[in-house]
Amino acid sequence: QVQIVESGGGLVQPGGSLRLSCTVSGSDFSLLNMAWYRQTPGTQREWVAAISSGGTTSYPDSVKGRFTISRDNANNTVYLQMNSLKPEDTAVYYCRNRGSWGQGTQVTVSS
Repeated sequence: QVQIVESGGGLVQPGGSLRLSCTVSGSDFSLLNMAWYRQTPGTQREWVAAISSGGTTSYPDSVKGRFTISRDNANNTVYLQMNSLKPEDTAVYYCRNRGSWGQGTQVTVSS
C-alpha cells in the first residue's frame, strides 16, 4: 500500500508561484506513475499534471505552460511547480498513484 503526503500549500498573490511536494512511501517509487489533481468545493477532482516512471509529463490546457511536474527518485518525491497563479487555481491539491491519494494541501490565490 502506497502512502502519500502532500505539503507546500499556502496563500499566494495572483501572478505568484508556489511549489508543492508529494512524498511517497510503501513501494518502489521509481516504478510509480504519479499525478496531481485539484478540487474545489462542490466539484469533481480535476487532473492537473502527470509524470510517468520514465519521466514523461503531461498537462491539461488549463495549466500547460504554467505548471511543471517533476520527480526526485532519490527522495521519493514528486513536485508541482506552479507559476503565474490565478484565483481560479485556488483548490485543495492532491497527489495520486492509482487508488492511493494523499490528504491534500490547500492552495489559495488571492490578493
